[in-house]
Amino acid sequence: MRHQLAVLQRSVPRPRLRRRDRIFWVCLSRLWANWRASLLIVQPATVLAWHGQGFQLYWRRKSRHRSVGRPPLDLELRTLIRRMARENPTWGRRRVQAELAELTVAKYMRRTSPRPSSTWRTFLAEHIGEIVAIDFFVVPTLTFHLLFGFLVLRHNRRELVHVNVTDHPTAAWTAYQLVESFPEETAPEYLLRDRDAIYGDAFVRRVKGLE
Repeated sequence: MRHQLAVLQRSVPRPRLRRRDRIFWVCLSRLWANWRASLLIVQPATVLAWHGQGFQLYWRRKSRHRSVGRPPLDLELRTLIRRMARENPTWGRRRVQAELAELTVAKYMRRTSPRPSSTWRTFLAEHIGEIVAIDFFVVPTLTFHLLFGFLVLRHNRRELVHVNVTDHPTAAWTAYQLVESFPEETAPEYLLRDRDAIYGDAFVRRVKGLE
């Protein structure tokens, strides 16, 4: 309240917030659980937006001097790649790459993704009740560190079975979260996941050891 009065006194009729005012409210929102109830001149959504802008600025400055991705190819070469892929539908990426002196062309080839086969539809219809998906998501903190959230989702009812957060995910920790989500003999028959290295041999051995 004292800080809000100081802002109101130095700028009338419309208060002007300085950068240090924004930093003050972002820090206070992390330390005080009931901060929304005492806001008068700053809306909660504004404080959260400031934090998002600070997170973007932090990573923009951190990666400013680094070159990201591959250098772009010139227009003539991109046109040639697309023409070869269009006129030779049986050619794969390796064939086109060999024809162009081993240049990387996969990102420039426009191909429509095939529809799922009837076999896959049948599998989903018969086993949807026994399918569970797991995945990680990232949450930025006030100090711009990254926390990794882990969730377990049941597909038949879109039910969130389990969620937890860690700052250092490991195969052992992930396996423990999965086993804790399905006590006794309630484990699903099928598990969907991506190709993250954390789901390697150590993860499989840990799951079998905890069962």
